[in-house]
Amino acid sequence: MDPILAMRAFVRVVESGNFTRAAESLALPKGTVTKQIQSLEERVQSKLLNRTTRRVTVTPDGAAYYERAARLLNDFDDLESSMTNAQASPQGRLRIDVGTSTAQLLIIPNLQSFCDKYPDIQVDLGVTDRPVDLLGENVDCVIRAGQLTDQSLVARRIAMLPFITVASPAYIKRYGTPAHPSELERRHHVVGYFSQRSRRNFPHEFRKGDEYYELTLPYRVSVNEANAHFASVLAGFGISQCVTFQAEPYLASGELVHVLADWSVEPLPMYVVYPPNRHLSPKVRAFVDWAAELFANHPQLGGSLGVGLAA
Repeated sequence: MDPILAMRAFVRVVESGNFTRAAESLALPKGTVTKQIQSLEERVQSKLLNRTTRRVTVTPDGAAYYERAARLLNDFDDLESSMTNAQASPQGRLRIDVGTSTAQLLIIPNLQSFCDKYPDIQVDLGVTDRPVDLLGENVDCVIRAGQLTDQSLVARRIAMLPFITVASPAYIKRYGTPAHPSELERRHHVVGYFSQRSRRNFPHEFRKGDEYYELTLPYRVSVNEANAHFASVLAGFGISQCVTFQAEPYLASGELVHVLADWSVEPLPMYVVYPPNRHLSPKVRAFVDWAAELFANHPQLGGSLGVGLAA
């Protein structure tokens, strides 16, 4: 038995919740993971996991072992990094997950600069708008817009994301131009955007001076992915609120029309989020700093916040 491998296998099973996902994250056969944990239990002479056909649970001894093992592995990885000069040249496999429009418009077009600066980092870029279980899926960090829900994670706010209310010319020709948000409830349709977790549609918000409306509006089409949402607006399914820098080229070309222009939309905070045990990792720190600089230098995002840490 390789003691370090066995410890890693056990920690990954606990964090991911099953042997299959643990094996995938370690790039090992499932049978190898099973044998490593069996050998570990024989070595420590204690049952660490309860296994059934449907789930894996941690025993009291396993929970105590996990707490110590996770800390030891983190310290071990930091030691390895420092001894290989990883502070000056971070290396290893970096697992990131980014929202679809953020990936398309910002991260991927600029990612070459990160790869050139850190040639020893191998980037696994997940692109999705769904909530990600960072520990369970063994993801190093995510970039997401919106309010934080998991207070156990560490988050660095890197931007305030501006939105604008738009519609296609074909939609305006068919339904007219609204003069007030209240008209949207009576005469218009929006393109909905629903949560992948709750399946509920997010409201549309409008503010002008002291007036504020938060409306859940009628729709014919609702989607749960940012690029599909934008494509639906372009296709004329309704009015909606889109990220300003995504919409601007289409406003300039006439493919979209700015509506309710005297009503503002509340911007969303954007964060790069990572588990507490990754905060000392040189490769994660390198990406977080690069992402923060990328957003700070964007002409529509930079200077819109005081960058800091939030627990």
